[in-house]
Amino acid sequence: MAGNTFGKAFKISTFGESHGKGLGVIIDGCPAGLSIDETFIQSEMDRRKPGQSKIVTQRKEADQLQILSGIFEGKTTGTPIGIIIYNADARSKDYSHIADKFRPSHADFTYQKKYGLRDYRGGGRSSARETAARVAAGAIAKLFLKSLGIEINGYVSQVGSLKLELPYSQLDFTKTEETPIRCPDLDTAEKMIQLIKEVKKDGDTIGGVVSAVLSGSPVGLGDPVFDKLHADLAKAMLSINACKGFEYGSGFAGVEMRGSAHNDVFFQEDGQTKTSTNFSGGIQGGISNGMDIYFRVAFKPVATIVEAQESVNESGEKVEVTGRGRHDPCVVPRAVPIVEAMAALVLADHILRQRMVQL
Repeated sequence: MAGNTFGKAFKISTFGESHGKGLGVIIDGCPAGLSIDETFIQSEMDRRKPGQSKIVTQRKEADQLQILSGIFEGKTTGTPIGIIIYNADARSKDYSHIADKFRPSHADFTYQKKYGLRDYRGGGRSSARETAARVAAGAIAKLFLKSLGIEINGYVSQVGSLKLELPYSQLDFTKTEETPIRCPDLDTAEKMIQLIKEVKKDGDTIGGVVSAVLSGSPVGLGDPVFDKLHADLAKAMLSINACKGFEYGSGFAGVEMRGSAHNDVFFQEDGQTKTSTNFSGGIQGGISNGMDIYFRVAFKPVATIVEAQESVNESGEKVEVTGRGRHDPCVVPRAVPIVEAMAALVLADHILRQRMVQL
């Protein structure tokens, strides 16, 4: 199975399955001398871990990571960084009833057809638990970006049809972690939480949107033609489990505007070139222009539901599939740190690639 490596200069390779012994990541290309705050890295893992509130899956995993290599006396050595997270609360028996059945909207059918076999215990590599390794790597990328004055803020901006209408410039990101939904507008957050609770009570699931703002990025990140910054961000986000859409800047709403209103006019301030508006989302021609980079990531409703659904088994026979095990009624609360991690990995990679260009 290929496709487990991401990045060119700041590169990660992840391994492990949802119900295996554990998951891990190898980070290659991280510069030497970077101070590593293991408490911060663990706090990022805690934001993603299951069982953290009543509106997420109740699987109990501490997600306590172990750093195996690449760090000495609190600093990176420049050699590959190895991290492992052991599984502690896998209940594989919860999936024995679908050992030969294809769950609707899951990866069961496609994995079986492509590889001739599949790990039905929680989906194996197709499980969202795989993202624990990404968050661990993303935390180190965040530390690298923080040393350069770059900040990443993700938050939940929509659950179902319930939307946060305020633009990101009017939000207080210090409030994002004050509620389990991770929406910085507390009134909207409470409504989102109640909606998810209602959906969960019905044995159903619901989708949502995670928005992110990347502030402090330098001008010049991204390369034409096929390595544009927004293209790599899109690939990073669309690689996350349950992601169904990505838009940056004005996105799809921009089609309703005229060019005269959509164009970002340049001006000079304190010796820097800026734009009076930012419909471009901080990226023009595939290259960052120094303004805030902002985007939205859409996540579908979780495919596993309690209600019985019709399907087929590996023999093509008609069967009934009922959801069991522990699953999120809505993925977006735990998706926020994953979106931030993948954005951090993209920026770290492009910054190091830009350094190579400037040598």
